Amino acid sequence: MKIGFIGLGLMGLRMANNLLEKGNELIIFNRTKGKAETLLAKGALPAASPAEVGQASEVVITMLANPEAVAKVAFGENGFLYQMEQKTIWIDCSTVNPSSSITCAAKAKGMNIRFIDAPVAGSILPAEKGELTFFVGGNKKDVEEVKPVLEAMGKKIIYLGENGKGTSMKMVVNMMLGQAMVAFSEAMILGESLGISKDTLFEALIGGPVTAPFLAAKKDKILKNKFDTEFPLELMHKDFQLATQTAYENNIALPAANNTKEIFALAKKFGFGEKDFSAVYQFLKNS
Repeated sequence: MKIGFIGLGLMGLRMANNLLEKGNELIIFNRTKGKAETLLAKGALPAASPAEVGQASEVVITMLANPEAVAKVAFGENGFLYQMEQKTIWIDCSTVNPSSSITCAAKAKGMNIRFIDAPVAGSILPAEKGELTFFVGGNKKDVEEVKPVLEAMGKKIIYLGENGKGTSMKMVVNMMLGQAMVAFSEAMILGESLGISKDTLFEALIGGPVTAPFLAAKKDKILKNKFDTEFPLELMHKDFQLATQTAYENNIALPAANNTKEIFALAKKFGFGEKDFSAVYQFLKNS
């Protein structure tokens, strides 16, 4: 299958590589051309613009940082959507807000393009291994049609209903993820201030009923104070901004989420934005 891929960041690069290794013809575009070199060496085809990706592809996948970036490559100057053949499929794997996905779906429908929102759960290692989870919104028949494409990048596909439901679910998941990280960080800091060692705190908390399972994977980062990036803190801040914006649009109060958003905003302001989001522990401890 001819698949276009736009957005070769930490996740996108690994997702695109899995598509290529599964034998698909891959057409790629990335704003920073250097990030495409490894894929080009393996046989991926370069595109000079998003429009060229749309023109050459049966399916276009976007994996970008925010709604504005998605809109720019899809609808902006040299946007790919204007060049796609009718009835082809656009899969947006970006983490965006539901209203953005619904807008994308409507614009695509107006051009007789089928749209699927399919944000992913998982970080660098699952992306590398092709073990991501996809939260999917869109026409069920369209989803079935592109199932082999998603299965080349992930191990689980959760169909949630109409357009916008995939991004809605991802927003819920990331909100819980960020709040759990902040709560655990504060618990660790309190425990340490009371004279309990980090090792003892991890032994007591990890695997227990009050601790989210993903936190076991953050143990080495916290013990060593080395927060190499799997999921950047600045993107977690962006996701909380989208969640609270969505809550406002739907007249929902999220007081804890708003507080957590401001914690990540402060951490970003003080230079932790490009580190893993677990670096919020280091920020809070130093505050």
